Amino acid sequence: MALSANTAVFGHLRMAFNASLKNCPSSSPSLRQTLFIHRRHHSSNATCRFPRFKFFAVPANAKTAITEETPRSHSTSTTIGTSWAEFAEKVSGEWDGYGADFSKDGEPMELPESVVPQAYRDWEVKVFDWQTQCPTLAHPTHSQLTYKLIRLLPTVGCEADAATTYSLLERNINLLATAAAARPAAATAFAYQSNGCYVAVWPKENGGSLVQLELEHCLIHPRDRESRVRIIQAVRIKQQPPAEDGDDQGEPTNMMQLEGIQVFCEQWYGPFRNGEQLGGCAIRDSAFASTPALTSCQVTGLWQGLPATATFQPDNSREEEERVNFRELVVDDDDSVPLSASRDGSSLILLPKQLWCSSNQEEEQGETWFQVGWLLDRGLAITSKCSFSADAKLKEVVIACETAKELMTN
Repeated sequence: MALSANTAVFGHLRMAFNASLKNCPSSSPSLRQTLFIHRRHHSSNATCRFPRFKFFAVPANAKTAITEETPRSHSTSTTIGTSWAEFAEKVSGEWDGYGADFSKDGEPMELPESVVPQAYRDWEVKVFDWQTQCPTLAHPTHSQLTYKLIRLLPTVGCEADAATTYSLLERNINLLATAAAARPAAATAFAYQSNGCYVAVWPKENGGSLVQLELEHCLIHPRDRESRVRIIQAVRIKQQPPAEDGDDQGEPTNMMQLEGIQVFCEQWYGPFRNGEQLGGCAIRDSAFASTPALTSCQVTGLWQGLPATATFQPDNSREEEERVNFRELVVDDDDSVPLSASRDGSSLILLPKQLWCSSNQEEEQGETWFQVGWLLDRGLAITSKCSFSADAKLKEVVIACETAKELMTN
């Protein structure tokens, strides 16, 4: 039976990882023990903390180095090879946490009753959050990233140490693969930053027609590189008939509407192990969906920040059109004017964990943008924004660390 593209990617990189362990000197058993001592079932008082390792997946006959991470130095090189290797190091690993679904208005959605333990139903406890795992692996020298989203069945107490998988979704980014070869779990556009942040656009088709996009924004906390959020905006695409003006008819346009939101709050628990490691009761985060949402006065007002931008320009080449649009988010050092944004509360969708979403469609040009934000501290936030043309083609991705110049006091 032919393996899926995602499984093949995991398998190839996994074999390279195992081969590297065989090359480790026999005098270094502690390294092997550090990497393999924690399995899915472990004591509830164990603390799942690992020193971060740099892992480079290379052919088995090559010399492989797995070393404890030294303090990071920020290279001034802007080459894609260097920046991608830095990104691969920061994004790879076991990311565990909690995830929840929200309506387009920001209301948390309960888990299906069929998955909620009887004890919770007896106590009339509402459950909104999934415990999740997101093992992620990026190849340091190729433009390739694969991850799994694993949702675990809710448990009572420290039964979490023996949690059962409810669902598993595999996704991959591969610059060299065509869209047809990588379906159904491939992105059509991907923008990354060397600090570990990224934005991916995942299409959903029905009968060959594009009906929905999922915009995945992954934001790393700039002060804590082992903490991140992933916000996924589900966007429905509806084709509008052209406006009639006498004998002339205009071009059809695409209406893009936000349908729902997924939020994942995750922390780094160790090097990539393909989901074999489970935080269980030692997980450092907690369920969040029903906690208080952000208040609008914390993020409304005038904000400024230096943006990292990726521009997507459609290519007329059919070969290029079928491949993943792959870009690095770059800060223009020559542009001394920071990005300014005046934010009011009318368009904000306020979420827990100091998060928010917003969107807007310009009537004249038909362009639409979708934005997410994470308030890190008073007057300090990180935002991610995707802009689309009237035909629902991605034009630009911008990630910016913003500071408040003037906050509204309502």
